Amino acid sequence: MEIQNNKKARFHLPGMLGFYELYRVFLPLFYKHREYFYEWCEIGSVYGAPSDCIWGGGRVGEEGADFGKALALLREYGISARLTFSNSLLREEHLSDRKCNALCEMLSRYDNPKNGVIVHSELLLQYLKRNYPNLYFVSSTTKVLTDFRQLAEEIDRDDFLYVVPDFRLNKAFDRLEALSLPQKNKIEFLCNECCYTGCKERKQCYENVSRKILGEDCPDHICKAPHGSEGYLFSRAMASPAFIGIEDIQSRYLPMGFTNFKIEGRGLGSALMLEFLLYYLTRPEYQLRVREEIYLDSMLDLW
Repeated sequence: MEIQNNKKARFHLPGMLGFYELYRVFLPLFYKHREYFYEWCEIGSVYGAPSDCIWGGGRVGEEGADFGKALALLREYGISARLTFSNSLLREEHLSDRKCNALCEMLSRYDNPKNGVIVHSELLLQYLKRNYPNLYFVSSTTKVLTDFRQLAEEIDRDDFLYVVPDFRLNKAFDRLEALSLPQKNKIEFLCNECCYTGCKERKQCYENVSRKILGEDCPDHICKAPHGSEGYLFSRAMASPAFIGIEDIQSRYLPMGFTNFKIEGRGLGSALMLEFLLYYLTRPEYQLRVREEIYLDSMLDLW
């Protein structure tokens, strides 16, 4: 199925550092052999953060490539880089962290495209606006905005270029369709979340990650949701009522005026990330060819 209008889906991909080796092989394929990939999609950004950044949050931080190398790779292809600095529990004393400031300073040097920061903490947002005005800001899904009125208020804030709503609002089509085009342009849907739609502890789960990143001594958050102990399964995500697949994007979201879609997966392996790239970006008749090109790179460890 091909999109019948000229709108393009912009995908925002995970693992700027953790999947560097995968992207090092995949990006040249994507831009050299566009015939392998859907013409209605493009890569809007790649996000992530080093594992030892106290401003980090959301999921467990990622190990991987040197930040400078990862940034250079994205700049080579004109892709925006985003730092995932969505820790929700930051205090004033955390704002002077040298490493986090150095990374923001590095991102802020460049235009065309601009780079950004995914942020939760209002304290951090105001600090970044003052000190790094060349960056853009994304309101993090870790805010768990499940009330549509709260989401609309967040969208209307001038602080944010994009807002990632809680995945449970993905199919609220009656209210989504009523938004203005400028509002629609700011929404970035989380497509492939595997979490249980009935979960009532999502915010506590994210806060637990924030505490651990800050070095606080606290027990792990134990997920009580069905299948919560089994880890991420793409097949389970695809069965979720909140899942956004490629047919949804083509037949519902793009015609309604929504163009930004976020793929989660920072804490997952490269093999699973490749499956996301194949599903969302790659034409079915070329998926085997792309997979073979990736596997043939002897430097890439997909496991």
